Amino acid sequence: MKISTRFSVGIHILALLEIAKEYSCTSEFIAGSVNTNPVVIRRLLGMLKKAGLINSSAGVAGAALARKPEKITLLEVYKAVGAADSTLFGMHEQTNPNCPVGANIQFALDDTVKSAQTVLEKELASRTLADIISNIKAKLQQ
Repeated sequence: MKISTRFSVGIHILALLEIAKEYSCTSEFIAGSVNTNPVVIRRLLGMLKKAGLINSSAGVAGAALARKPEKITLLEVYKAVGAADSTLFGMHEQTNPNCPVGANIQFALDDTVKSAQTVLEKELASRTLADIISNIKAKLQQ
């Protein structure tokens, strides 16, 4: 019922590509940072490449950002990795149609849920990868 972790992992990947750009950021290297299987990383790299957020070439180790971090919004990442296909709030679908609440709960919540999704997407559109990288660097300096 929650947004897929692909969103946070996608941001993790992009931040790592920028912060560790002097290294060869292979899927194995990135997987070590994310603590997951390189296959998962390759799948997400493919999504990020298709969205125009990274550059990579078959047979060449490593990937790099396609644009400067301040030109990549978190909403773009959210959409690129398919997190936008998830809903912020899941709706139970097997309600009792003979109950006045069960028969109408989805209708009653629909506008509120759509509004919350809109607010989330507006907030993500106002934040960039540069903001995340700045937060990471600030934390490292503490």
